[in-house]
Amino acid sequence: MDHSTHHTDTTHGHDHTATHTGTHAGASWSMAVKATLHCLTGCAIGEILGMVIGTALLWGNLPTMVLAIALAFLFGYSFTLFAVLRAGLNLRSAIKVALAADTVSIAVMEFVDNAIIALTPGAMDAHLSDGLFWSALLGGFGVAFLVTTPVNKWMIGRGKGHAVVHAHH
Repeated sequence: MDHSTHHTDTTHGHDHTATHTGTHAGASWSMAVKATLHCLTGCAIGEILGMVIGTALLWGNLPTMVLAIALAFLFGYSFTLFAVLRAGLNLRSAIKVALAADTVSIAVMEFVDNAIIALTPGAMDAHLSDGLFWSALLGGFGVAFLVTTPVNKWMIGRGKGHAVVHAHH
């Protein structure tokens, strides 16, 4: 049996070519960067909002960080969820696609970003008005982007992560 035989799915006018080995054509760095930027946008909005809310409510570091991470996942998933709902998926299917597309990417991004913040001396005690807070947060996002992009490239190349979304739009 020839394991290099290709199957083509032209659903929605897109050419999704896969081999029996499970790799998908088109796992480019450009595609990985776009997927990571998509993830980073949702994560950044959620995380910053969580930090602002936790700080405004005078919460400690741990509950603020938990809220920020929860909101990062919520916003990260919601970007994909709304996109695939607009493409015509029902809510149940859209939730499955969002979970499959974004869970690993968001988890890696949040782990790296929060580790950078936690390991930056003084960042956890900095206030929203402090340059240290913003430099640690933005630096964490930068490092998280650099770490998560190859993860997304690897996943897309295997038909996972954001490759799941591309089949629906």
